[in-house]
Amino acid sequence: MSTLTSRENDEIERANADGRPVVAFVHGLWLLSSSWDRWRALFEENGYATIAPGWPDDPETVEEARERPEVFAHKMVQAVTDHYLEAIGALTAKPAVVGHSFGGLIAQKIAGTGASVATVSIDPAPGRGVLPLPPSALKAGSPVLGNPANARRSVTLTFEEFRYGWANALTEEESRQLYDEFHVAASGVPIFQAAVANLNPFSETKVDFKAEDRGPIMLISGEKDHTVPHAITHAAYKKHAHNAHAVTEFVEIPGRGHSLTIDSGWREVAETALGFVQKHHPAAG
Repeated sequence: MSTLTSRENDEIERANADGRPVVAFVHGLWLLSSSWDRWRALFEENGYATIAPGWPDDPETVEEARERPEVFAHKMVQAVTDHYLEAIGALTAKPAVVGHSFGGLIAQKIAGTGASVATVSIDPAPGRGVLPLPPSALKAGSPVLGNPANARRSVTLTFEEFRYGWANALTEEESRQLYDEFHVAASGVPIFQAAVANLNPFSETKVDFKAEDRGPIMLISGEKDHTVPHAITHAAYKKHAHNAHAVTEFVEIPGRGHSLTIDSGWREVAETALGFVQKHHPAAG
């Protein structure tokens, strides 16, 4: 049974009819797919068709999400990955995939299946085998991990929690603007899945770092990210760098926190990702 919504199917149909190479965007926790709207416009201006599926059962708008936060509960990493693989499988050609946070982890999992032609993983949540766990990441995860019952719940961050985990590199004014514009509840269980991944050989966060058909991958780190600090993203890069079959690159964006895909500096990050995609999945003209 398909998990795709009518909006997602419409986007896929338009991308297939468009005929240009496709880029698929994968968002993470505490955001909706609409958080990619400016990125999609930039990529489309540069010759790409785009799709941005949500997670299964995501509301379509921030307003609806805030009215029904309970719908985010119970969404686990593999079910979300399968949802994106279904969307990608409905395309007539392999896309490039760009993901942020847990979307960055899911983008890596997609790459490991051979379903993407190139991948950009931005401040990715740690998968199994990524060992560093800096204190700031523990503190940023504490609103969820501090209560085991949150594994069965949706969790909304307070503004102070959002400011620490996401917007620590921004002014309070911009932090508040982003919180009001973008922040929604999120499933607690993926954070628990990541936290215990290295104790569970069957963890759903496992990435096939050695896949021969993985394709080129770039990992992007925000220098000041509290939620996914440099050590986590660079550890994932080092795991991928052992893959002898495909290009692996690492870029750190100075002065940027976890909000780097949605804050006022988003274009610098988007253009970095776009350059990598253009190199490995070029658009005509």
